[in-house]
Amino acid sequence: MINRTKLLADLKLQVRDLETDLRQRFVSDNNGYRRHLTADWQAARDAGRTSEDVAIWAEAQFTQSAVAWVLACVFVRFCEDNDLLDAPLIAGADSRGQTAVARQEAFYLQNPTASDNDYLRDVFAVAGRLPGLSDVLKVQRSLLLAPVSADMGKQLMRFFRATNADSGALVHAFADPDWNTRFLGDLYQDLSEAARERYALLQTPEFVESFILDRTLTSALDIYNLEEVDLIDPTCGSGHFLLGAFERLAPRWLRKRPDNVNLALQEALDRIAGIDLNPYAVVIARFRLLIAALKMASVHKLRLAPDFHLHIETGDSLLHGFDQRDYTRAQISLGLNNPQENLGEGADQRYRHAFAAEDLNATNAILARKYAVVVGNPPYITVKDRAISALYRQRYQSCHRTYALVAPFCERFWALAKRTDSTQRAGFVGLIVANSFMKREFGKKLVEVFFPKVDLTHVIDTSGAYIPGHGTPTVILIGRERAPASETVRAVMGIKGEPKTPEDPALGVVWRAIVDQIDVRDSISEWVSVSDVSRDAFTSHPWTMGGGGAADLVQEIANNKSTVAKEVVEIGYSGQTNADGVFLAKLGDFKRAGVEERYVRRFVVGDVVRDWLVERSNESSLFPYSDTDLVAIEAMPGLHRWVWPYRTVLGNRATFSGGTYFSESRPWWEWHQISLRRFNPPNSITFAFVATHNHFVVDNGGKVFNRSAQIIKLAADSSESQYHGLTGLLNSSLACFWFKQVCHNKGSTVDQRGARQRTDAFEDFYEYAGTVAGRFPTVEERPTAVSLRIHQVALERARVLPDQLIVDHVPAHTHLMSSKNSAELFRRQMIALQEELDWQVYKSYGLALDELIFDGEPPPISFGERAFELVLAQDCAIGSTATTWFERHGTDPVVEIPSNWPANYRAVVERRMAAIRQSRDLALIERPEYKRRWATAEWETLEKAALEEWLLNRLEAPDLWQRDANSAPKLRAVRELVDALSGDEEFRRALDLYSGSGSDAHATVVALVQQASVPYLDALRYSDSGLRKRAVWQNTWQMQRREDAIDAEVARRLADEPIDVIKEEQARRKATDVGAIPVPPKYKQDDYRDGMYWKLRGALDVPKERFVSFPGLERSNDAGSPMLLWAGYDAKARALALTAYLYEMLQREGTDAARLTPALAGLDELLPWVHQWHPEVDDDLGMNTGDYLQGLLDAQMAQHGLTLSAVRAWRPPAPVRRTRGRRASTAAQA
Repeated sequence: MINRTKLLADLKLQVRDLETDLRQRFVSDNNGYRRHLTADWQAARDAGRTSEDVAIWAEAQFTQSAVAWVLACVFVRFCEDNDLLDAPLIAGADSRGQTAVARQEAFYLQNPTASDNDYLRDVFAVAGRLPGLSDVLKVQRSLLLAPVSADMGKQLMRFFRATNADSGALVHAFADPDWNTRFLGDLYQDLSEAARERYALLQTPEFVESFILDRTLTSALDIYNLEEVDLIDPTCGSGHFLLGAFERLAPRWLRKRPDNVNLALQEALDRIAGIDLNPYAVVIARFRLLIAALKMASVHKLRLAPDFHLHIETGDSLLHGFDQRDYTRAQISLGLNNPQENLGEGADQRYRHAFAAEDLNATNAILARKYAVVVGNPPYITVKDRAISALYRQRYQSCHRTYALVAPFCERFWALAKRTDSTQRAGFVGLIVANSFMKREFGKKLVEVFFPKVDLTHVIDTSGAYIPGHGTPTVILIGRERAPASETVRAVMGIKGEPKTPEDPALGVVWRAIVDQIDVRDSISEWVSVSDVSRDAFTSHPWTMGGGGAADLVQEIANNKSTVAKEVVEIGYSGQTNADGVFLAKLGDFKRAGVEERYVRRFVVGDVVRDWLVERSNESSLFPYSDTDLVAIEAMPGLHRWVWPYRTVLGNRATFSGGTYFSESRPWWEWHQISLRRFNPPNSITFAFVATHNHFVVDNGGKVFNRSAQIIKLAADSSESQYHGLTGLLNSSLACFWFKQVCHNKGSTVDQRGARQRTDAFEDFYEYAGTVAGRFPTVEERPTAVSLRIHQVALERARVLPDQLIVDHVPAHTHLMSSKNSAELFRRQMIALQEELDWQVYKSYGLALDELIFDGEPPPISFGERAFELVLAQDCAIGSTATTWFERHGTDPVVEIPSNWPANYRAVVERRMAAIRQSRDLALIERPEYKRRWATAEWETLEKAALEEWLLNRLEAPDLWQRDANSAPKLRAVRELVDALSGDEEFRRALDLYSGSGSDAHATVVALVQQASVPYLDALRYSDSGLRKRAVWQNTWQMQRREDAIDAEVARRLADEPIDVIKEEQARRKATDVGAIPVPPKYKQDDYRDGMYWKLRGALDVPKERFVSFPGLERSNDAGSPMLLWAGYDAKARALALTAYLYEMLQREGTDAARLTPALAGLDELLPWVHQWHPEVDDDLGMNTGDYLQGLLDAQMAQHGLTLSAVRAWRPPAPVRRTRGRRASTAAQA
């Protein structure tokens, strides 16, 4: 039997090793492999199918070829163990294994120079000539040409022949009496993490696939003749929908043609088609469908099988298969295009580029047809590659703003369905998609332009259902390819999410409620409600899908009201960079790098906008602007040095018109979008873009806000009271309810099966977009006074928090404890005041009476004592409801109104509790998901963070690093820093508070600096994959330096010419001599050798560390004390400090070549930056510093017999891994 878990884990290792093997062949250009792939890349780049650098693009090809080799072996092994082959070719149980070995030996007798990889190619050739398998393996032929090495071929043979030491049985057997191929779905989804991310690989659970087929294919069979029913999945993946369709169509064809089973099955197969962009997804789908057909045909030997033809191909469903002229006409017929637009009469306009694994003719033939049924599970992602995104945007009008693939695929699915004169015979469409389009801005055109022209029949909210693999909230759409046929749409609207992880997802209570209720109009359960909703609700963006009366309450709140947008002058964000990794950093990071202070602004991100306050943060942003304009890069040398390494990335940011900064001659260092007018007047209301609850805060200016913390501006003459009045409305529970009905729900977490977990709705994150906030209905009566009071208490609380107390000095422990008590009291006051605000707002919107409003200052109350929490606790006590609200927030349920409250306040709370039970509307709002969580970090956590910041700042202080004009930069051991601070009483007090009285100062400081430092050498920072990306970046910098040299040379030569002439000649020369510089790749966490380096530097590898560490260069007499250098030193200072330390090592320890090599490599890596930023002649040296250091490097290499290539190739020794003995053997059959 197949052990799916172990097989997947072990095959992932084989894929990894194959990728490494192919990468080595690529680098060495073995058999012209590099030239072949480079030519394919260039063709793809010219056709607009990639904008990646060739080295990054090639990585995806290594993965495809590696998986192709593994899958070809798996297919053969499956056929061997299930007796579909006359004799085994690779392995087999017992004597069959010996037969396979004997065949291999005979092959070598005939081919004496062959190796195991040659033998495997012969196996694939033999298998590929068998009926059925030839159609499966044809997809892989180009990929199997990849030059896998002889050693790798041997490893694969040993892997598939490995046996258990105890039993002698094969480690991986593939026999299955049911010929179940579901395990291939696991391989499809998880065999390669890189491929999974690139193609958004995701299996569709069988219960979801069956539900969609019930509503589409089964319905089609009711109205079409069997011969007319065909189906396509344009995003077929590993073939779940195709298999489900075959299981439904094949029995009908067998009944129709009982005299010829094979012909009947081929008729069924001819009516099933699939396309996928991922070649190995296609080959898996083909193999699974072949096995299903053989099983239904009762064929047990491939040589006796009919040569079934399968219609599953590799291709891009969004590009291939249609003539652009026909598609334009189709769009016009739907009212999606300008009828006057040139239709491109004449030549065939089908997209003509195809990769080697794509059969363009076959793919076009499939996608040129119209189908009775179109189903699928299209990718949920946005398009990362700028080039391919532009191609989609040209073809699909629903590609709006930063679109997700759901938009063009919805268009494509409907375009592939049959559209006939008879509306009753229109094709069926069914798909499960990410629900992001429903409320995010990119979905506006899809919802308001496309959907009104087609017949959307069912909208099924599945965001609350437990669906393995679907960590993204989803919705199922069902429709017909015709004009709308009714005024309503059947809607299944969510009320509550799955309360716990079901053993069988198909039996989850939310999913079962969907299945059981969908055909029962106006049905309602604890989980979903079903209604026939006016079609108008689904042709206006955003969609509201709240069940149980939520949609009605949203409408009631909006009735006859004004909106936020009508009383504000600005709403949105002050700017966005589209390169936050470069533009954003801590204030200390910019100072350390020498960025001019006037071009740095305090930056607010949404995470610090919480509970009526913009929390203190050191986050800052580059801000290369004067009061009115962008500043020239030459006028900001410090900022220029910071951004120069990322010039190619910044210049290739996409513009709103679809071009790039470079193509449109935009200054590459500017923000992507900036609204300087939004900085005046200074007052604003800022709010968190992503949060579980609504957080709006009045701010007094001086900061920059991006998309994660947006702003609202009132008129310039608006009073502070007006700001606080509006903030009060927006911070209410009523507003939270309204927002969560119209904002995009991002969900919470996913479990080990990749399913979205939604055990409690209060933990879901939402996107509070500015455009949505502008639509919030407002009333004239506002809680201005209580809103201002909460704001004032929030400021008082902030002043006693650790990050405010521990700044310049470290207070005593007793003072900190007193502040802790004060902070808790302020929090309890805010909870009580927020309750009053909520009920005042209910009254303003007509949901509450005067008797529910408390007159006066309420007493401080604790979390868990609000009216809704008392009701919730009582319901939990009698078992009528379940919630984790109390345990999540670390408090016990309170079922009785506290007796220490004033009598008049107790009476109001009692009336509120009764109102919650009696009013449907209040019961909908007074629930955990709409009530403020007041989730603050523990005091001890805040105190420790503040102490850590203080200690690290102290360790950077100038007096420790002798940072003055007359002192040479110097590496220092941690022990030196600790000794220098031994007499600093405040430092000692901070250490005691941080790690305990009497703690080891050296050990504490070592731990502190390790999380704030990054090694000096590439090989010590990056993993193998990271080093490959680093090489691409280094090539980028070389090309940028060539561009700079051209700019300088042309400017000198044409100094007397007009600036336009100079720029034109510079552009011409750069295009001719350098060419377009490919955008270098972003890093991932596993590209770094340590997660801390990733945390400090991120995807663009921006240096934001406080210290540079020098692992392996510790002094021999103090090996436990790391060597450090302050990270604020520039390249010249670092190189000089490293050189000085090298000579110290040589004089003190007589360091040998082995220890010296990485240090020389570090110096070599600094030299390009020294030459670039410090070309001036040093008066003391009589030459520029770069040349001087190059001479020292050359001399040391010569003295120690080292070559530059050997120095650059240095790698740290692999860590010693402890292994446990195991009983299973990997002995191969011999």
